[in-house]
Amino acid sequence: MIRKEGEKLTTQGKGKYRSEQTKDKISAYLYISPFFIIFAIIGLYPAAFSLYLAFQKWNGLGEMTFVGLQNFSVVLNDPLFWKSVYNTIIIGLMGTAPQIIIGIILAFILNQAFLKFKNTFRAMIFMPYITSMVAVALVFGVFFSNNDTALANYMLNLFGMDSMNWKTHEWGAKIAISVMVFWRWIGYNTIIYLAGLQSIPKDLYEAARIDGANIVQQLRFITIPLLKPFIILTVFFSTVGALQLFTEPTVFLGASAFSRTEAMTVVMYLYRDAFSLQSFGTGSATAIILLVIIIIFSALNTFLTSGIGKKRKEYKA
Repeated sequence: MIRKEGEKLTTQGKGKYRSEQTKDKISAYLYISPFFIIFAIIGLYPAAFSLYLAFQKWNGLGEMTFVGLQNFSVVLNDPLFWKSVYNTIIIGLMGTAPQIIIGIILAFILNQAFLKFKNTFRAMIFMPYITSMVAVALVFGVFFSNNDTALANYMLNLFGMDSMNWKTHEWGAKIAISVMVFWRWIGYNTIIYLAGLQSIPKDLYEAARIDGANIVQQLRFITIPLLKPFIILTVFFSTVGALQLFTEPTVFLGASAFSRTEAMTVVMYLYRDAFSLQSFGTGSATAIILLVIIIIFSALNTFLTSGIGKKRKEYKA
């Protein structure tokens, strides 16, 4: 009889423990549920609805009509779409590729022991990332003004070149927007690289100096290979950001942003179709095509950057 009572108490204890464990799990899910609810409403539902709209003809007010793959055919046969893809890739390369190289160099300099006022320089480099786009537009609007006295045209004149209408010239608009993208995001990448540099043991640099390695050799054979995970991360983010470029060209070109083709990006093309022409079907189809392009370019860039430091490792082995 005593044994049965003991067994009963043990069973009750286990049941109580399991109920407490279940309550803990439920409370944990309740704490994190707001994120998933907001994500489902703001992120997941619009994405699913956009996928549905890609196969519909809809102006935003009337009834939807199923058109199958017609929206994709319209977009892929539109020369303006391919022009926007070309603009996006060119501006993305000019605006983001230099960030990788210069960002590593700046982070390497900021990590040096002899540098004074490190925190001040770090704050200055990161400042463009948190600057309001309105202020950025005003600054670069003056810098790339069409007047001969504008700083960009003044620099061209110093080298014997004619002044340029930056907002309407084919390459002038691309260069101006690329500079704006570079200026705004270089600090973000630099801070990430700086965090990666601070995780590298200083003994490696001391050993390299003893062996007679100069700064360039230290940067090539120690810094870049050990920064590989951070480089892959920034390349991925830069690729996605470049292919989704919208704010900078829209702010810089102003009212003529959607009426000119010199710097129209894929997202601008998408926005024009959906909200200017009220063709939500082709706009959604463009979003799906852009998603495929982002996946392809992200996979390609990740594959290319993953090879950093491989030869070095094979040589060591």
